[in-house]
Amino acid sequence: MSGSLPYSPVTAEVLASLRDAVGEKAVVLDPEKLKEFGKDAGSTVCAPEVLVEAVNEDQVQAVLRLANRYRVPVTPRGLGTGLAGGAVPVRGGFVLSLAGMNRIIEIDPENLLAVTEPGVVTADLKKAAKAKGLFYPPDPASLDTCSIGGNCATNAGGPSCIKYGVTRDYVLGLDAVLANGEKVRTGVQTRKGVVGYDLARLLVGSEGTLGIITRIYLKLIANPPAVTTMVVLFADLSAAMQAVSSVLAAGFCPCAMEFLDRHCLNLVGDLLPFEGVKESGAFLLVEVDGAPQVIDREMEGIGAICLEAGAINALLAPDSQKRSQMWEVRRQVSLRIEHASEIYIPEDVVVPIARIAEFVDSLPDLEERHGFRIYSFGHAGDGNIHLNISAQGRERMDRIEKGIEEVLGKVLLMSGTISGEHGIGVVKKRFLPMELSGEVIRIQKEIKRVFDPNMILNPDKLFL
Repeated sequence: MSGSLPYSPVTAEVLASLRDAVGEKAVVLDPEKLKEFGKDAGSTVCAPEVLVEAVNEDQVQAVLRLANRYRVPVTPRGLGTGLAGGAVPVRGGFVLSLAGMNRIIEIDPENLLAVTEPGVVTADLKKAAKAKGLFYPPDPASLDTCSIGGNCATNAGGPSCIKYGVTRDYVLGLDAVLANGEKVRTGVQTRKGVVGYDLARLLVGSEGTLGIITRIYLKLIANPPAVTTMVVLFADLSAAMQAVSSVLAAGFCPCAMEFLDRHCLNLVGDLLPFEGVKESGAFLLVEVDGAPQVIDREMEGIGAICLEAGAINALLAPDSQKRSQMWEVRRQVSLRIEHASEIYIPEDVVVPIARIAEFVDSLPDLEERHGFRIYSFGHAGDGNIHLNISAQGRERMDRIEKGIEEVLGKVLLMSGTISGEHGIGVVKKRFLPMELSGEVIRIQKEIKRVFDPNMILNPDKLFL
């Protein structure tokens, strides 16, 4: 979209103006640090010309006013845990790091509200809320290292989505700085509000292309008094997915239903604290929270449905240590896949819940025809399947790319979507026309131009 637009390099004049605007301490030119800020958790790498480490909103406004005047591209960045290249400065210019804006401004128990800056680590917010008897549900896999601002930019999800929803469901309002340096306050600090267009919900998930978030107003809920976890082993993944559909159809609402396929179990089964894992074809991790007496009955009912659906075994986590160990195994999957493979491409598709089994049944054929291995795991309860595609030999990338396109095409034929929570960024933008019509893309580009006429905010993301 911005390929033909002229951007200015960071000249001595621009650099001097930047230092005057934000202070010498905020401007970083060290090549090693620029290299570090030229990548995220994915494979896209492109170093910025300058790193600006903002610690307050005034600096963010100053950077954008200057960048807009000189037409220097600006790439906003949280803590760099994204997988789609959304925080990678593919057009150079400034990387604007918000990691230093990391204050939890308020936890308000009376109004069930949290107010934070964008650089707050998600796990730290969850702990601060829990200390006041409150709960912030969104729990992306990288919650110990990702930021609330980054979560908002990508509308991050996580295992709890099945019951509690995604980041957007907890954002009441946002303060953001637009490309011209003007600050806007969007949304509300109440549970309801319908005054004008809902710009807060538009900004959430926009991947830093419409504005830079500087303050976030989040809804909190009461902290669940108890939680219990069960692991269910199946002979194959299709049986596990049928069990998931049966559990949900029966009216149960677990706070997590995570699965691992046979390939994943071969990688991480040694980390699990019980026998029979590697002999299984699928692993289902089910979690229920709420009042102790209620969740015990719910888990008993869920276990019975799973056994009726053909589960080999159902095992309750007897204590918090075992529960933590089970979740750690789930979080280790991606790391082990990446370390074991020369080529590692993470996809996060979503299909309708009733079609999960059909979709996973199609994966072995795709593996055989395209010569790669697909490790599938993720959020069975909402249909969000993480497909980690791995192979050896980079000379085979053209064939692998064609295979990925076929995988995504199959998802769309099942009325699914090509990204559930990773976003589009730079990595997936070539696939956007597979899902969105030309007219829808045109409208979205026009919205971008209203917010950012000079196209300086996170250019070359989302759109071709």
